[in-house]
Amino acid sequence: MVWRWMLQIAALLVVCWGVTQMARGAYIHSKANLAQALIRRAWTKASKKGGAPKPWPWADTTPVARLGAPSQRVELVVLEGGSGRTLAFGPGHVTGTAMPGEHGNVVIGGHRDTHFRFLKDLKRGDLLLLEGPDRELVDYAVTEMSVVDRERGDLLRDFGDDRLTLITCYPFDAIRPGGPERYVVTALRCGPFSNMAACQHAEM
Repeated sequence: MVWRWMLQIAALLVVCWGVTQMARGAYIHSKANLAQALIRRAWTKASKKGGAPKPWPWADTTPVARLGAPSQRVELVVLEGGSGRTLAFGPGHVTGTAMPGEHGNVVIGGHRDTHFRFLKDLKRGDLLLLEGPDRELVDYAVTEMSVVDRERGDLLRDFGDDRLTLITCYPFDAIRPGGPERYVVTALRCGPFSNMAACQHAEM
């Protein structure tokens, strides 16, 4: 009798835990989608001189770019800063790296279970589009996907070319966030001397 009662309690706890996890997952995705809608609205109000306004009054970041992945039907507005607080609302441009639209290494981070989950489906040659504050659309072609240690700091350095570096946590199906590894997508800017078939302009 006692064992049956204990099994029933255990089953109830498992069910409650499952419901809690499902609710938490739904909340995270809803929060991410709502934030992107507000951020996208702020981006459309941006001016070349004044930049974009805050997406909501108490926000401590502003939109700085628009990122597109046509092969995955993804379009995201990128915020300034790579802190966890910023990444909760959208992908973030890592401070200290080249600004979107500038020459150099533009580094953007995002969460693997929300905005940057599409990274796992990118392939070499896929086109990425980045629109900076000047509204110029820059094409990049994916050249490499790699898994690296999170302490690897050279990912942020200037390599002497124009590239886009996208970083997220790895593995994608990890139960706990963070972890010691990062998934990195490297894309080189398309130019007149590039023979990459993916380097063809596409509208976002």
